[in-house]
Amino acid sequence: QVQLVESGGGLVQAGGSLRLSCAASGRTASSYAMGWFRQAPGKEREFVATISWSGAVTYYADSVKGRFTISRDNAKNTVYLQMNSLKPEDTAVYYCAAGDSALVLRRGNVAYWGQGTQVTVSS
Repeated sequence: QVQLVESGGGLVQAGGSLRLSCAASGRTASSYAMGWFRQAPGKEREFVATISWSGAVTYYADSVKGRFTISRDNAKNTVYLQMNSLKPEDTAVYYCAAGDSALVLRRGNVAYWGQGTQVTVSS
């Protein structure tokens, strides 16, 4: 069993930055690929970014490529999402996720979910 706890959400103006963190706990937490998904009001949950357990492989949604960076620190069992140049359309609840590989996770095959953290970008 893996537990995921997100933090770092909040309110920011358009053009600003936020860094989300996701702390994973559990015996095998560091062996999982990790990722971020988001869900805006009235919309389906969507893939944002994933990273392999080693950190060598990453995937990004086209809508965030060049603005968001996913990274991980396996010594701390933590994955990060650095979000720059934020736009109002980035407003959503952001969920941390764990899965078998970065590619599998990107396709929505999630083994574990976090509880989510709200990100609101004002115009």
